[in-house]
Amino acid sequence: MTELTQSRPIIQLDRIWKSFGGVEVLTDVSLSVQKGEVVCIIGPSGAGKSTLLRCINHLETIDDGTILFEGAPVYRYKRDGKLVVDPDRRIEQIRMQIGMVFQSFNLFPHLTVLGNVIEAPIHVLGQKPDDARARGAAVLRKVGLDRRGNAYPHQLSGGQQQRVAIARALAMNPKVMLFDEATSALDPELVGEVLKVMRNLAAEGMTMVVVTHEMDFARDVADRVVFMAQGAVVEEGPPATLFTDPRSPRTRQFLQSILSRGQGDDPPEDDIPKSEAADTQA
Repeated sequence: MTELTQSRPIIQLDRIWKSFGGVEVLTDVSLSVQKGEVVCIIGPSGAGKSTLLRCINHLETIDDGTILFEGAPVYRYKRDGKLVVDPDRRIEQIRMQIGMVFQSFNLFPHLTVLGNVIEAPIHVLGQKPDDARARGAAVLRKVGLDRRGNAYPHQLSGGQQQRVAIARALAMNPKVMLFDEATSALDPELVGEVLKVMRNLAAEGMTMVVVTHEMDFARDVADRVVFMAQGAVVEEGPPATLFTDPRSPRTRQFLQSILSRGQGDDPPEDDIPKSEAADTQA
């Protein structure tokens, strides 16, 4: 966990609403994230966790409410009662500062590991190839893959591929990293190597919002844990408080279920319509 100074949040969600096909997936969600903070979001499947991350990175467009980045409203918001939609160029500038790692790795199979990492810095940031390669080598070293730069994705394990995906996001030098169940597609013996990279990033002060079912990670690394259910934030607080003395009966029920089933399992949310496909996909 990091030492935090309370200042203007780097990310702030103010009363966010989102629905798919008339089904409400996010309901009046407000959340703030300080610079350098690690926020872990937990909750049952269908709670809106992944959709929340996708809205932060504008992979989904909110229906109502405001998202602020470094204190300024972004993407789509109201000003003086009128709807404002940011131009594509500003949206891209914001999104470049928010890295995201998905459940699936989404690597380009025809590119080497290093090629995957330097693709966006060259073609999106406009970096010179030599500069991009130097930065790419540095981030691959950070994730423990500096010797695999010439390998292709099919030659790597799932854990190695996910570490390449993390390196690819880091190569853009983001201010915030979003992790959407980054270990859920991995075999159990490969989970640890990805969590180790995430722990190291947290220790270095990277701002992180992590949707996870790895309760040990949330307990040990998070500055704050947010429990979501039925599209809403039910409870949030320091892990020592939320895990040992949750205020909400719904939080207690979830944590008891996790402990009885094993932390890798995902308790169902019977009240949530199964049509929220966006919350189970990258």
